[in-house]
Amino acid sequence: MGEGEGERLSFERAPGLRPEDERIAPEADAVAAELDAERDVAEAAAEGQEEAPFGLMGRTLGHSFSPRIHALLGSAPYALFERDPEDVEAFIREGAWRGLNVTIPYKRRAFELADEASEIACKLGAVNTLVRREDGSIFADNTDVFGFSWLLDRFTRRAFDAEPARALAGGKALVLGSGGAQEAVREVLERAGARVVVISRHGPENYDHLAKRHGDALLIVNTTPVGMFPHCPESPLAPGTLAEFPQLAGVIDIIYNPLRTALLLEAERLGIANEGGLGMLVAQAFASSEAFQGRTLDPALIERILGHLVKEIRNIYFIGMPGAGKTGAARRLARLIGRPFVDLDDTFEVAFERSSADFILAEGEAAFRREETKILEEVSRRQGLVVACGGGVVVREENLVLLRQNGYIVMLDRPLEELSMRDRPVSAAKGLRRLADERMGLYRDWSDLEIACTGSAEGDALLVQELLDL
Repeated sequence: MGEGEGERLSFERAPGLRPEDERIAPEADAVAAELDAERDVAEAAAEGQEEAPFGLMGRTLGHSFSPRIHALLGSAPYALFERDPEDVEAFIREGAWRGLNVTIPYKRRAFELADEASEIACKLGAVNTLVRREDGSIFADNTDVFGFSWLLDRFTRRAFDAEPARALAGGKALVLGSGGAQEAVREVLERAGARVVVISRHGPENYDHLAKRHGDALLIVNTTPVGMFPHCPESPLAPGTLAEFPQLAGVIDIIYNPLRTALLLEAERLGIANEGGLGMLVAQAFASSEAFQGRTLDPALIERILGHLVKEIRNIYFIGMPGAGKTGAARRLARLIGRPFVDLDDTFEVAFERSSADFILAEGEAAFRREETKILEEVSRRQGLVVACGGGVVVREENLVLLRQNGYIVMLDRPLEELSMRDRPVSAAKGLRRLADERMGLYRDWSDLEIACTGSAEGDALLVQELLDL
């Protein structure tokens, strides 16, 4: 099933079960909160492992997927080392680490402090991987080149059914951003035979009239941090820019948090092949881990770990008509798979100290929808959640971007005659038939998976768990 493509599945309701037979397990929220807290404690502990043999060094690291990836690769314990500029030299030269990944802004400084470097590291003058040899000397490499090479190969084979050299030879590739990341990206694209143009905020090749100057671009690759968590959804290109490139066949964004940036979602909307940066992160970690451990790993690990991570961090959103059973199914799914559960209506009630129904009656539906979008914007930046959305979440187009940047959307479909209008002022005012006429098409267009309700929240949750292999 392709991205954004709904799948219709029908299941008969279990005999004797009615919507009112659903029971919400009161302990589900507590279990989810406990699991979330345990994860936070584990990550905090990893950040404090000063004697860990492997790790990532940067100035401000925040949340990182690297400890989880390296644990699956075998290069663990793996810690996060935040260092100020004045502490970098002492840590690199005298630290107890055996293998070290390096991120911005220290990639060039790490290259300067190494005793020896690979050929590609010397060419680029920047490294992301350091290995301390048995004699104490430090060897430096740039596995970002391998990481993007793996990602590009995966992308062109899926999008163009061809390896990069055949898909891109002679074609123009625009690389957005002139920072350290673009050097590895440019190297790989040039090896594939692409004509690379680096676009920056300053200089002759800038963002002004980009499509007029480079309307023949075949591929756009974003290497800037614009659109990265928590500043999402933002884009390095103004809305509508991608549509101005008549020959554009692909868009890659090396950002991996969120899973799909605003740039990728714009490409998706236009039917342009696109790819996010999580695969590059896993692939470069794979190459680093081989160097850390001094042994060859199975390349099939990259795809397997990538699939594992996507499943783990992707939010599951439930949409559908008011009263379809979204809250019950989402709550039970969260309990089944050990994830935090969020109900947007409950979150609204906590924020405004009154229910959504009372707010709509007092302030009107339009005011409620604006505030609902603000709450969704905050929730959608997080990952690994199970979320029950309000029935009207689909009436604001901007909500689709928020849902899709980190999420997979499940539509629950229940017959209209089984839907309750109790405490639902919009349903009562418009009537269920009119509401369904307005929204059912949107529910189906927005959903990645559509299921007919089984007759119980437990059944719906088990079905979604099975279909998504959670």
